Amino acid sequence: MARRCELTGKGPMTGNNVSHANNKTRRRYLPNLNDVTLQSETLGRGVKLRISAAALRSVDHRGGLDAFLAKAKDVELSDNALKIKKEIAKAQAANA
Repeated sequence: MARRCELTGKGPMTGNNVSHANNKTRRRYLPNLNDVTLQSETLGRGVKLRISAAALRSVDHRGGLDAFLAKAKDVELSDNALKIKKEIAKAQAANA
């Protein structure tokens, strides 16, 4: 399973562990990923995603999953999230 946020594309970063003696060894900073089920108002169902805690706050700030995906760039989204975005756009077009 990839350690990458499905909505923002946030992934592992690298850096150094620095000891008291100033010895440096490489380490990885992993994103805070959580398995969540977000509700889509347009689709009327829940969608399971693996997203970072920061992305969850962004989804809440923008007013839900539908609003977040409408503004999100396709390059940052995972294949699963891109598929959901297209489903939502198709459902909104059918309702309008």
